[in-house]
Amino acid sequence: MTDPLGQSQVLPYLKGLSNEGYIIHLVSFEKPVRFKEHRKHISDICKSSNIFWHPQDYTPNGGLMNTLKQVRKMNKVAFYLHQKHQFDHTHCRSYISALIGLKMKRKKGVKFIFDMRGFWADERVEGEIWSLSNPIFNNIYKFFKRKEKQFFSEADYTISLTENGKNEIESWSFFKDNKPRIKVIPCCVDLNLFNSNIITVQQQEDIKSKLNIDSKVFILGYIGSIGTWYMLSEMLDYFIVLKEHLPNAKFLFVTGEKKETIIAQATKKGISELDVIVHSSLHKDVPLYISIFNSSIFFIRPTFSKKASSPTKQGEIMAMGIPLICNEGVGDTDEIVLKSSAGAVVPTCTNESYQQLFDHPVIFDKEKTMNGAEKYFSLEEGVKRYLSVYKEIYE
Repeated sequence: MTDPLGQSQVLPYLKGLSNEGYIIHLVSFEKPVRFKEHRKHISDICKSSNIFWHPQDYTPNGGLMNTLKQVRKMNKVAFYLHQKHQFDHTHCRSYISALIGLKMKRKKGVKFIFDMRGFWADERVEGEIWSLSNPIFNNIYKFFKRKEKQFFSEADYTISLTENGKNEIESWSFFKDNKPRIKVIPCCVDLNLFNSNIITVQQQEDIKSKLNIDSKVFILGYIGSIGTWYMLSEMLDYFIVLKEHLPNAKFLFVTGEKKETIIAQATKKGISELDVIVHSSLHKDVPLYISIFNSSIFFIRPTFSKKASSPTKQGEIMAMGIPLICNEGVGDTDEIVLKSSAGAVVPTCTNESYQQLFDHPVIFDKEKTMNGAEKYFSLEEGVKRYLSVYKEIYE
């Protein structure tokens, strides 16, 4: 919960569910440094929302044996808490915790919600974290693909981030006669926080001054981590084409990534270091940075596993009414952008596709974009959908 994702994509939902009368026990594994820095902040949020937080130590290194050790610890903690509090159901985020939720259902009859978050095992392979040529990883992959079918089959409800992912699961012959119950709930956004109406011109001028950006500069913006899936090289290629049309453009990255990593790739492509700005920000300040973008971009590798991906940044950008450039083949992203007149979708990440955006200007409608954010990504709507799942599993 001390990571940004926990604060944007877990706690807001749990607060909403707790407000509806649910007693929630939250088990999370926390990185030691971030836990030390943010423990009190997260603890205060949980206490104020009547959420009982049970943080555990997370050790990212140590290989397979360390992972197994932490899974055993999760199992031990979950069963201990169940013995003490008698849970009605478990809500398991992704595949590792689902191992425990399925076991608890089979042994104790506790209802099980599988919040899949994506095709995790395939993400590990396509992200080149697991190599199937390695017998150990090949066996682990096969194990989780078997468990995946059990999760879908035995869960009282499955949560998918996308319609695309839901349709993929329902197309599998394994479920021909017994389709799983699936609710689509994308990565939602707090529209009270990501609200352009509460940001003043003075605040925008101050942040531009802080970043040493002239008022006449065109700002292409990117928010969030880059990691395995975001195509930095291709986004920089798009910026090069943009510079040909708007020579005063600068590329602003609001990210926790190392500045040196991004600058190094940019300079290799002949982009001046003066045209790339890298700055980190607390989550609460991200809306202010987005508000100074003239347009925003994210390209994601369009692999099989990304059918089930819902980029958190999409809802945040659309909520702020900023034009978005993205690529095809990632979850429901392209369909939502086009339906909401929220920007442009490139069919392929090539210079020819980028040039087409300037030869045939994008139809962007700020009001429709913001309405699209409310329709598809509203946190309030997301909580309502979770509530409907919580109620339906007892019908």
